[in-house]
Amino acid sequence: MGTFIAQFLSGLAGAASLFLVASGLSIIFGVTRIVNFAHGAFYMLGAYAACILANTLSGALGFWFSILASVLIVAVLGALLEMTLLRRIYRAPELFQLLATFGVTLVVEDLVVILFGPDDLLGPRAPGLEGAVTIAGHAIPTYDLFLIAISPIVLGLLWLLFNRTRWGILVRAATQDRDMVAALGVNQKWLFTSVFMLGVGLAAFGGALQIPRDAVTHQMDLSIIVEAFIVVVTGGLGSVFGALIAAVLISELNAFGILAFPKISIVLIFLVMAVVLVVRPWGLLGRPTGPARATLGLSIRPWRPMVPSRRLAVAGLVVLAGLLPVVAGPYVLSVGSEILIFVLYAASLQFLISTGGLVSFGHAAYFGLGCYGAALLATALGWPMETALLAGPLLGLAGAVVFGWFAVRLSGVYLAMLTLAFAQICWSVASQWVDVTGGDNGILGVWPSAWASKPWAFYELALAVAACGVALLRVATFAPFGFALRAVRDSELRAEAIGIRRSRVQWAAFVLAGLLAGISGALFAYLKGSVFPDAFGVSTSVDGLVMVLLGGMGSVSGAVAGAGVYKALSIWLISVTDYSKLVLGLLIVACVVLLPRGIAGIRDLLPRSLFARGTAR
Repeated sequence: MGTFIAQFLSGLAGAASLFLVASGLSIIFGVTRIVNFAHGAFYMLGAYAACILANTLSGALGFWFSILASVLIVAVLGALLEMTLLRRIYRAPELFQLLATFGVTLVVEDLVVILFGPDDLLGPRAPGLEGAVTIAGHAIPTYDLFLIAISPIVLGLLWLLFNRTRWGILVRAATQDRDMVAALGVNQKWLFTSVFMLGVGLAAFGGALQIPRDAVTHQMDLSIIVEAFIVVVTGGLGSVFGALIAAVLISELNAFGILAFPKISIVLIFLVMAVVLVVRPWGLLGRPTGPARATLGLSIRPWRPMVPSRRLAVAGLVVLAGLLPVVAGPYVLSVGSEILIFVLYAASLQFLISTGGLVSFGHAAYFGLGCYGAALLATALGWPMETALLAGPLLGLAGAVVFGWFAVRLSGVYLAMLTLAFAQICWSVASQWVDVTGGDNGILGVWPSAWASKPWAFYELALAVAACGVALLRVATFAPFGFALRAVRDSELRAEAIGIRRSRVQWAAFVLAGLLAGISGALFAYLKGSVFPDAFGVSTSVDGLVMVLLGGMGSVSGAVAGAGVYKALSIWLISVTDYSKLVLGLLIVACVVLLPRGIAGIRDLLPRSLFARGTAR
């Protein structure tokens, strides 16, 4: 019993910072509809600021002053970000906002390393709270009891702020209908800025309170943001009380999962989120959101199949790409193979997003399943590469069949977060099912057959598969199935009125995209000769989203160019600088702000006379 109580209290203490971060995220989304991926970065900045100030200033007064000062400093930084960047994209689709804030996260990660160094920082103990209290025979840190008391106090203060002040009434009104609030003469800009400052300040407060418990690292942003998203989505976007309930639930699952289910402890929280979203699509205490904003550029120019002259031009480009081994060495061909694999991966994601209007934050699930499918067949069963490449992607197909069936029952941010949950469940299984997947050590020795072991041969194989895959997606886009999918994307009600089964069509899109992502994953396993859980990681999913955005979300195959540019640039940057994240982050932000229609949008900036009319991009 004593162990149970100690573990329960440990879970409650862990819920404090998680609630602070998640409540800030929830408040920001409730009013501004911004899916702020940079929220974890503000949590990290709060921890760094508090740690440096607390180590500089001595005594109890210095420690608590450092906590408050770090909150103010980071809140001001958040306000600057909101005024200079986010105001420009409030009306953009959620995916643009997510990618812009993801770019900010990359920039902050490298800036922190530049300013404070790569080593972890240790903060001082909280003065007056250094000891422990014996409860049920177990010593419970006094600071943990202090953290347990923080959550209800903050919740009470937020309730008073939102229910007993005019500012709070305006915020709640904006949460319900921000256009109506603007029509009543309320200055929306400053209202949004103040809300963003509050949310960012809560994240910084959560980070600052962690310095007596944990080391401050430049990777703590990504570790907290995934859990914060889980809490917000499980509790209900925009619901602070729901965030508290979900934070306690997730933290207790973490605390007891390690004891009761050590082999699936990481999976539990994602399973809970998935179950909650399937049973209650808007979270425990959330409300249905409005329809998702239209993707920029989708309705500006109707898509049409390529005219014969353009098909010949594309075929000529493929032939030229096939001649690369004549002039390039093994390294360039290896890089070329990786780019082609991600061309297919990004094209499959673009089919979901641009053609189907289904934003997936977890497309890496099918990529990773394809990786592991091929790797397991090759190493555990000894199948040759040819057979493993055919059968391995079927694991990605199976994942798409199962995950897609649940995902198409949701929409908007909730759909995106459910796909992320499925990808994280796959990642957790790959990390913890050591007997089969090798855990963090992965699966090694996935080598191609002798005929494909030469870099030029594997490059030609990757080119052929990528070209066929992209062609298949274009055929599907302009087939009756593609028209039905686009009809559902543009108007669900009208599509269903003419007899189109929305869920069935969207499910089929998931299956097709998942199969092609699985094929790209199987090829990737043979290119690298090994497979690791990172194939399911958030970064793999975000990479795909960036490629789609860079290529142009309003285009049919813009992701081909986006994947080529992004992958080549990222590989080159890693080889020439230690701060590749900084450059990539700035590139992403610049692309969102200056070129929202991506590389395909450059064409619209040029005179129309340069192009044949009536052709699809």
